[in-house]
Amino acid sequence: MAFNDLLLQVGGAGRFQQIQVTLVVLPLLLMASHNTLQNFTAAVPTHHCRPPADTNLSKDGELDAWLPRDRQGRPESCLRFTSPQRGLPFPNGTETNGTGATEPCTHGWIYDNSTFPSTIVMEWDLVCSRRALRQLAQSLYMVGVLLGAMIFGHLADRLGRRKVLILNYLQTAVSGTCAAFAPNFPVYCAFRLLSGMSLAGISLNCMTLNVEWMPIHTRACVGTLIGYVYSLGQFLLAGVAYAVPHWRYLQLLVSVPFFAFFIYSWFFIESARWYSSSGRLDLTLKALQRVAWINGKREEGANLSMEVLRASLQKELTLGKGQASAVELLRCPALRRLFLCLSMLWFATSFAYYGLVMDLQGFGVSIYLIQVIFGAVDLPAKLVGFLVINSMGRRPAQMASLLLAGVCILINGVVPQDQSIVRTSLAVLGKGCLAASFNCIFLYTGELYPTVIRAATAFLPETLGQPLPDTVQDVEDRWASTQRQQGLSPGHTSRLGGKRRQQRQERKQMVPLQASAQAKDGL
Repeated sequence: MAFNDLLLQVGGAGRFQQIQVTLVVLPLLLMASHNTLQNFTAAVPTHHCRPPADTNLSKDGELDAWLPRDRQGRPESCLRFTSPQRGLPFPNGTETNGTGATEPCTHGWIYDNSTFPSTIVMEWDLVCSRRALRQLAQSLYMVGVLLGAMIFGHLADRLGRRKVLILNYLQTAVSGTCAAFAPNFPVYCAFRLLSGMSLAGISLNCMTLNVEWMPIHTRACVGTLIGYVYSLGQFLLAGVAYAVPHWRYLQLLVSVPFFAFFIYSWFFIESARWYSSSGRLDLTLKALQRVAWINGKREEGANLSMEVLRASLQKELTLGKGQASAVELLRCPALRRLFLCLSMLWFATSFAYYGLVMDLQGFGVSIYLIQVIFGAVDLPAKLVGFLVINSMGRRPAQMASLLLAGVCILINGVVPQDQSIVRTSLAVLGKGCLAASFNCIFLYTGELYPTVIRAATAFLPETLGQPLPDTVQDVEDRWASTQRQQGLSPGHTSRLGGKRRQQRQERKQMVPLQASAQAKDGL
């Protein structure tokens, strides 16, 4: 009996799965808000130099006398005259007015707060010579995402998905709230980095915990549900940002709910698949029996015993503990190939996706409208992706979504800047394809990696209808099977497989089950 059979025995996608999936997925509504929050909290309003303090701005034309104009007749954003220039030599406003000497904005800037009453750009003057600092804040957030994926992915494989999720919810709540009260820009950046770390952990472990509790036939549905919740979060951000335009209040509003997520996450049940891969058979039994009770399958849960689990999960128990190191990602040929391919997929998808969604002001339309449009395109895109995933498989869906996204972005690069409608349409289409790619890659990654390192395309194997691999050996066996189907040379695979089989026989007598004393950790 495979682990999938055990899940079906205790209720399959029953009441427990429905409740826990809902509670685990709910925080993703606000994860979308955090990822693109700086489109609103760091929006750049129209601005120009502030004249000297003794300037009488109530006098007609006094402010204009200090402001040179660009070729479109608009006030320069980063320059002012060293002395007021009375009268405009070029009244039609088509050329730079006056020939007076100019200087940088030594007395600060005046901002147009009609759309954004307060942003970090306005508060800390992140414009002109300091404009790179605005991008630095978002870059540090993304650095946090990278660090969080590595750190919390590793911890989740060592400590369990539930414990790491609890920690991530608390860290997001605290760091996000502290960012809202940051007294200066460096402190703000530090807390944004910490938020990026914790939100990466939430994203990874949300998918992992849900997939590991779901039977094979429901995994694509769960992955699509997660993707749609993230898309709804984009609509939510547009509405919340429009209603609460002050950056500190907006930052606080999307962070405080994580305290509630932290509280109810204590009721999550840890992945029984992770327990079994860690050799903790007593806790695996408790988790499955508790799930059976919640799903109304008390008799089936009572029929489970340590002996039944030992017989069902013999391979996981004998191999899982010996191969739990993430070093296997580079040591094992099959895993190394998966790691390199998936890394390129993640980089390509993420780089293109955030390159589009973090420049909403560059489309020349209302930032709130483009946020809604970018969220709306996800709905049909992810539906099409779901249908392709279920009918044709993960690999065709992944390849097609990335190919279409690349074509849209490349064409967009050669379209003239004044063709705003065409450029926006291509960007929206490309963003939809990338959203579908994200949906697929999250599911793909969870299905390809074994349980012991799950939280760490043409060359990738298909996973449609396949059980989740629990050990590194499962991945090697699947890889060898793929090579045989593709007519590749099995020489190296056969030699490696023989060595692994010999090691398996030796470990069967050497790997004891973990003592039940560890039950004190709870579910």
